[in-house]
Amino acid sequence: MELNLERPLLFFDIESTGLNIASDSIIELCFVKINPGGEQWVKTWRVRPWDYENQCQRPINPSAQAVHGISAEDLAGKPTFYQIADEVVEWLTGCDLAGFNSAKFDLPMLAEEIERVRRFTDKQPAIDLHSMKMVDVQNIFHAMEPRTLKAAYLFYCGLELENAHAAEADTLATYEVLKGQLDRYAGDPRIENNIDKLAKFSTKQRTVDYAGRLILNDKDEPVVSFGKHKGKTAREVYFSEPSYFAWIDNGDFTLDTKRQFAKLKAEYEAEKKAAAEKKKSTGFVPRTKGYTPFEELGNLFAQEE
Repeated sequence: MELNLERPLLFFDIESTGLNIASDSIIELCFVKINPGGEQWVKTWRVRPWDYENQCQRPINPSAQAVHGISAEDLAGKPTFYQIADEVVEWLTGCDLAGFNSAKFDLPMLAEEIERVRRFTDKQPAIDLHSMKMVDVQNIFHAMEPRTLKAAYLFYCGLELENAHAAEADTLATYEVLKGQLDRYAGDPRIENNIDKLAKFSTKQRTVDYAGRLILNDKDEPVVSFGKHKGKTAREVYFSEPSYFAWIDNGDFTLDTKRQFAKLKAEYEAEKKAAAEKKKSTGFVPRTKGYTPFEELGNLFAQEE
């Protein structure tokens, strides 16, 4: 079954120096763009992993090299992610995304490389991965037939997957598996040929950042998911301990996590400033979403005056 697309669907796969998103880098990136109507475009980059802070090439973890077989020598003379960033963004623009286990690793790693370009270079990539729908083919597979990509390819496509763990082979196989899933589960209300519904079915975790340090509660409010403030809304934490946001920015967190906390901080600061201006002009502190007992006292004093 061919995909029912309103926008291009970009399948992608990454090979990296290791599995630590905050400290590892992309060394191979493949995009397979499926356009409405079925036209298929393929692009694969080999990338020299670059440590922007120390201005040197990042080493490849031996355990990672044992899986993908790419060595530092294979990357000699290849461009850094900074050098291909404009082309990568051009491929991403206007697309929805799809991959195999990509929501947990490939997408956060891609976001991290883009954030490094934003933070450490003169480029400001005009792309927001969080605004794009993501279909994770592995999650559909695990929900329906828990197995690996190699087994999924055999199960849905009837073929042995050759050259597994090469980015292009894995990406093309993922595309074929999704089509096979649509054929196999035709008529199942959980699996529809609709990218919006497939994204919702295959990407269960409601996170604000890819690392899951901020999650959404039932009211769609960002909530801290770890540490001493676990379970508190980010708004509540900001109005009770604003220095926590500075701790996040200076801590050992992914750049995407830092960016999402910074965006929330800017939002809360704007509300705080608006409340202060309102108090100055009226003598009364308005209730805000971050309303605190201190504001209650301020209101009482303003009323007495």
